[in-house]
Amino acid sequence: MYRKLLSSIREYRRHCILTPLYVTVESLLDIAVPTLMAYLIDRGISGNSMPDILLIGLALLACAVLSLYIGLLAGRVSAIASAGFAKNLRQDMFHNVQKFSFPNIDRFSTASIITRLTTDVSRVQNAFQMVIRMGVRSPMMIIFALFFSYRIDPRFSLIFLVILPVMGTGLLLIIRYVHPIFVRVFRIYDRLNNVVQENLLGIRVVKSYNREDHEMQKFAEISQYIYQGFSKAEKRLAYNMPLMQFCLYTVMILLSWFGTREILATGNDPVNGLSTGMLASLITYSVQILMSLMLLSRAFVMIVISRASVERIVEVLEEESDLKSGEHPVYTVKDGSVTFENVIFSYSSQAGKPVLDNIDLNIKSGDTIGILGGTGSSKSSLVQLIPRLYDVTGGRVTVGGVDVREYDVDALRNQVAMVLQKNVLFSGTVKENLRWGNENASDEDMIRACRLAQAHDFIMELPAQYDTYIEQGGTNVSGGQRQRLCIARALLKKPKILILDDSTSAVDTKTDQLLRQAFKNEIPDVTKIIIAQRVASVQDADKIVILDDGKVSATGTHEQLLETCDIYREVYESQYKRY
Repeated sequence: MYRKLLSSIREYRRHCILTPLYVTVESLLDIAVPTLMAYLIDRGISGNSMPDILLIGLALLACAVLSLYIGLLAGRVSAIASAGFAKNLRQDMFHNVQKFSFPNIDRFSTASIITRLTTDVSRVQNAFQMVIRMGVRSPMMIIFALFFSYRIDPRFSLIFLVILPVMGTGLLLIIRYVHPIFVRVFRIYDRLNNVVQENLLGIRVVKSYNREDHEMQKFAEISQYIYQGFSKAEKRLAYNMPLMQFCLYTVMILLSWFGTREILATGNDPVNGLSTGMLASLITYSVQILMSLMLLSRAFVMIVISRASVERIVEVLEEESDLKSGEHPVYTVKDGSVTFENVIFSYSSQAGKPVLDNIDLNIKSGDTIGILGGTGSSKSSLVQLIPRLYDVTGGRVTVGGVDVREYDVDALRNQVAMVLQKNVLFSGTVKENLRWGNENASDEDMIRACRLAQAHDFIMELPAQYDTYIEQGGTNVSGGQRQRLCIARALLKKPKILILDDSTSAVDTKTDQLLRQAFKNEIPDVTKIIIAQRVASVQDADKIVILDDGKVSATGTHEQLLETCDIYREVYESQYKRY
């Protein structure tokens, strides 16, 4: 798991190596200070030697200044390493998300992915910086301080060896009980982000139904759960500081007690016993050891907090797309013919009933196909199999006579333009949105596509025409205008297959008729598959398919279905009935 995570360091590997090196040098300089202080007290002050005081004082000043400089370098390179690591981690996650198929996306909620890309990465970044600095400095300080303490007097260094297991055991117990709490809290964070996202996307509905109080209550309840979880975790983490302070003061009292007795017994003799300078040095080393343990415990706490985030991030990094190109992919789509051969499809393997059952259809290249059916008849599911947004559970779908699973995925989707039910425009100008269909499209290409989509006239009435800024989600244009812009964007791909999934529902009947006429005259070689609720939108189609409960109920022309299909006749009469 951590190996997968650390692969995102890449170009910041040098900074990650330099940080521990700088920290090690800084630790050695800090460890040298108590020993120099002991010499200063014993030789300089107690020995009344001004040359020793000046020499050792200068050495202390040099150690302090050099330690400060090295510490600044360590802080700088560690900040670069952690920030760069977080940047690469976000890029790697986002890059992998772009490869996700629809089934992959279905396994992660949008709110959850956003939380992992933001909050979770920030926690991992903080923990990473703590590990490469404090995670190196603290053990170094402990090891060096124990070594120098042992050199001063092995008997007194035993006090540290008794206290260290006590602190370590307490820290491990705290970690054991805190980690599961953070795992639960981060899952609740996903729910919180989901509530916020839904509220902001549907703010107009919230206000039109006067449901602000309901939304605030829902948000407050989830916030309360997060508060309770963090409070519970922080209460347990709070035991860390008292434990550390207890051990620190215990060591200082023991050192002071036994050290003073030793000095009095040996007459402050640094050769045959313990001197004042040596005792001061031991006390300073005890403080350094226990302070390093406190910092190390903080690093452990950060690791505990981030561990749940690491697991969630790695889940995204290790998720592989269910839809991959074949071993020897086909890169050329011959034409826009589409065939469904005994197709069965389910969104989940646990589903008791398939969404599509035994679908057999043959669509010739250049034909216009209309698809009608009631809500839940799986019209959208059917057309999503053509560009391999999902894979069939049974049977096969062919495009241009080749099974879609044998194509290179990008090559196939470049020849299939799909305008989904939910029309999505991105923040940017009209031109920038249109060029999603073809990033190299000229102004003439865009104007032609917009004329075909019946969008050119209303674009010319916008304040800056094709340079007008579209707000996120296209909130500053109407539903019908969004649909026509999305159709124009799809036409810019110059596809062999054009799929309109109920994409003219918000336009008036006259515009709908103009669209169909333009498709017939201007792009006759493109296979057009139109899902609609209005009979008028498909009655001129070469073939109309009636779906009912995931099965093909009938196929034929408008006239044929009026005579032979009760479902089609009922829909037609309900829409054309005159009172």
